[in-house]
Amino acid sequence: MPAPPTRHSGPATPAAAQEITLVLQSLRAGESGAAADLLPLVYDELRRLAAQRMAQESASQTLQATALLHEAWLRLVGDGDRTWQNRAHFFGAAAEAMRRILVENARRKARLKRGGDLVRLNVADLELAATTPDEKVLLMDEALEKLAVADPEKARLVVLKFFGGLTNQEVAENLGVTERTVERQWAYARAWLYQSIQTSA
Repeated sequence: MPAPPTRHSGPATPAAAQEITLVLQSLRAGESGAAADLLPLVYDELRRLAAQRMAQESASQTLQATALLHEAWLRLVGDGDRTWQNRAHFFGAAAEAMRRILVENARRKARLKRGGDLVRLNVADLELAATTPDEKVLLMDEALEKLAVADPEKARLVVLKFFGGLTNQEVAENLGVTERTVERQWAYARAWLYQSIQTSA
């Protein structure tokens, strides 16, 4: 998939967010060409999120940011449900798609290695700036599945921050809450995940 022309970078302006929402409505309605209209609007931000996420991966990670972006895009518009309500909803779905790709990639590599001991995940490693080797991605994913059952909203927050690479401000926008709420829920989710991982390790 060739890189489309740059439209804008950084957080979307209200006008840009509205434009994305209108295109998403067209896509949801099944209008032909809507996906092609959407890509230039979201490409820069998807590329930034993928680059942020891949920068936190281990040196052994063979997946590149552009490949992660393209694979996520194909999943979103190829076999995704396409029922995104707005820009925030779309980028939440993109973060989830990136999460699934990273987990699948980590599982493939783990099957090839076999026999390696899993690494214990320290609570400090749940920060965005932490290095996240394949074993930690798998441990996080397992704990996240449990959190999704116990508290779906906090699990979504973790996907946005840990797998999507979003800032607190971006997560707040995505979830429709304040940054203070994100900080509080992130602290709770980190403690919950840490306890779950320690228990299962």
